Amino acid sequence: MPPLTIYGNSGSGNCLKVKWVAQHLGLPFVWEEVDVPAGGTRTPAMLALNPAGRVPFVVLPGGEVLSESNAIIAYLAEGTALIPQAALARARMLQWMFWEQYSHEPYIAVRRYQLHYLGRDPADLDPKLKERGEDALRLMEASLGRAPYLSGDALSLADIALVAYTRMAHESGFDLAPYERLRDWITRVETGLGIGPYA
Repeated sequence: MPPLTIYGNSGSGNCLKVKWVAQHLGLPFVWEEVDVPAGGTRTPAMLALNPAGRVPFVVLPGGEVLSESNAIIAYLAEGTALIPQAALARARMLQWMFWEQYSHEPYIAVRRYQLHYLGRDPADLDPKLKERGEDALRLMEASLGRAPYLSGDALSLADIALVAYTRMAHESGFDLAPYERLRDWITRVETGLGIGPYA
């Protein structure tokens, strides 16, 4: 069977989570690096594959194209231990994955892009990005007081989806020092995935 092809950018947490799931599950894949700042997602060839003009997206072995990071990892992990079998635990996993795209990524990842890539002054940014990012980190810290992973006692897609930008939060101007459980969780997830710590 031909390998999966992942189109992504190595600086993007949304892209990395797809790569990590494929690696963790031992799926053969080819990584195609896309230069997003240079307009790499907007070329005619790329738009022909993914009209949404974003990465990540994958070309499956049968030629089908699938986009949106959390949809991709859910497809890749179908039938594996990364998706809990129990209905409530599975729903908790999905709850966190939906929350990640609505209440975490829009603040922590967006602030990172503004500071780390565009070099903007923190004083010029919308203060709600920092406020709501801190809200997200506090919620995760509190939730990790109940179980070692977000949806229970085992690593799931929820953890992979949320660790991607959480471990980069210092580049967004967030200090993780007050969040002991969150820092321990990041280390657990990195160890479970076999990836090194983010410098």
